[in-house]
Amino acid sequence: MKKIFIAVFILFSASLIFSQQINQSGKNILERFVPPKNYERVEIPENSFGAFLRTFPLKEFGSPVLLYNGQTKRTNVHVSVFNMPLLNVDLIQCADAVIKLRAEYLYNQKRYSEIQFHITNGMLVPFEKFGNGERVIVSGNKTQWESGYKKGFGRDVFEEYLRFIYSYAGTYSLSQEAKKKNISNIEIGDFFIYGGSPGHVVLVLDIAIDKSTGKKIMLLGQSYMPSQEFHILKSYENISPWYYIEDTVLETPEWIFQKGSLMGF
Repeated sequence: MKKIFIAVFILFSASLIFSQQINQSGKNILERFVPPKNYERVEIPENSFGAFLRTFPLKEFGSPVLLYNGQTKRTNVHVSVFNMPLLNVDLIQCADAVIKLRAEYLYNQKRYSEIQFHITNGMLVPFEKFGNGERVIVSGNKTQWESGYKKGFGRDVFEEYLRFIYSYAGTYSLSQEAKKKNISNIEIGDFFIYGGSPGHVVLVLDIAIDKSTGKKIMLLGQSYMPSQEFHILKSYENISPWYYIEDTVLETPEWIFQKGSLMGF
């Protein structure tokens, strides 16, 4: 009986801590997720990728994670869902969602020349080439550029570009083009990744620090297989949904990342 009481008390305490850290009416990460006691958000530039992620619109609190076909994700591993529509085909999975968020950030700032990603065969595909009327023709594992297509940097060409990247990029290509980072230099917009088939990646969405101890915590987000809405993850810590930033194995609800998995754009 005593053990049951202790277990119930722990669950109640964790639930209380959890509820104190979430403003359910908040429209984005900044408004919805309150850092735990003694922690403050790290300062970042106003126009940075980190600021873009912190202020990205969230769906109403309590929304389920939907799959590309409209069905609900069976496992409940999230605390909030990004308001970022999916395609109605199984294309935007974990790496694709990270690529999309990075590309959307650059596109919003009209930094078209910086929108470029490798596909799995190693070919670099810049958005500017799409804007200049070129497209990639794929034949097996061979690819080549062909001209004569629609030009411009409008939303329709950008969406066509992204759809191509979703189709031919993944965790392997993202892990090959990204840069290894030391955990001590972690920034919002970095990601933990295992490049493989299957592989997985989770994106760092926010960071806070305890000024008295220097200890840092983070929020993490992911998409998964099959294609599903990008969502903010629960954690196993008593500061859920925040994760401690430590130079060790990172355990998330659907993947375990080994030490040294941190990378950045």
